[in-house]
Amino acid sequence: MSNTMVIFAIVALLAGIVLFIKSSKVREESGEWSGGLQWSYLLILVGVFILFSLKFSLTAVLLCFVLFSGVLWVMHKYILKTSANHVDNHHLTDYMSGFFPIILVVFVLRSFVAEPFQIPSSSMRPGLVVGDFILVNKYAYGLRLPILNNVLIPVGKVQRGDVVVFNYPENPKINYIKRVIGLPGDVVTYQHKVLSINGQEMTDTDEQLTYRYQERVPQLGMVPFTAQQFGENLGSKQIDILKMSDKPTLFSQGVRQAFPYKDQCTYFPDDTGFTCKVPAGHYFMMGDNRDNSEDSRYWGFVDDQLLVGKAFLVWLNLGDLKRTGTRIQ
Repeated sequence: MSNTMVIFAIVALLAGIVLFIKSSKVREESGEWSGGLQWSYLLILVGVFILFSLKFSLTAVLLCFVLFSGVLWVMHKYILKTSANHVDNHHLTDYMSGFFPIILVVFVLRSFVAEPFQIPSSSMRPGLVVGDFILVNKYAYGLRLPILNNVLIPVGKVQRGDVVVFNYPENPKINYIKRVIGLPGDVVTYQHKVLSINGQEMTDTDEQLTYRYQERVPQLGMVPFTAQQFGENLGSKQIDILKMSDKPTLFSQGVRQAFPYKDQCTYFPDDTGFTCKVPAGHYFMMGDNRDNSEDSRYWGFVDDQLLVGKAFLVWLNLGDLKRTGTRIQ
């Protein structure tokens, strides 16, 4: 997918440059710049945006575009104010400055209000399924400084049981979505598929039903899975989880050899489970699909600075339109 995007970006960039060279740089009788010149700028913008997005975070790229277009917007306003006929005849500042308000609005909304994501895997079934487009509340855990992600204005705190999007600790460019199981200072134990927090067992309801789904597995294609669905009392929340009787509590071969604060975890023999004490400023995350989730038991804790926001709504699923508007519990 990334190779395809690189090729597309390079083609767009080169096409934009060629169009720019060949296009007229003089206003037409209508007062507009030529269509070729406008398309050249659009193609160059698209190409640069995609290439930068593959290398840097989308927030960083948007911020750069806000600053760049903002400078052009200020220059454009200055030219209009100081020129005799109040016309900006510089095609760069006149045309490109128009993108500034749009990019600024997108940046503000995405950084401080809400951000869309798509569910890529089955780790959060049964609540969230592959193909769900979700919205994430960006200010639920405080207004944060873009890129650095430090809290500027405290608004709310992470609660046990929240469904959270965060930057994957091993590769912060990738976003993960899991449920908060352990808060700072908590002792999380998961043994023989029974979850305990600070010595208190999170009780399961009686088995509700057999849950079947399919998931694409590399080199194998679509593979069917069968699980048992339970209700779990996670503190003050009642959530639905999946367990698979034919799978172990923990795949020890999947546990990283090292991760920050690994000495706070003890792994039990024969893949029967683990116990971890959550360090300050960190959280322990697990998927609701307990036996098909790559989560904190394998790669460790999530630093508060990696939090993106709280998932709260499925706003679209093209494969199942009935899921549109579903609130995330």
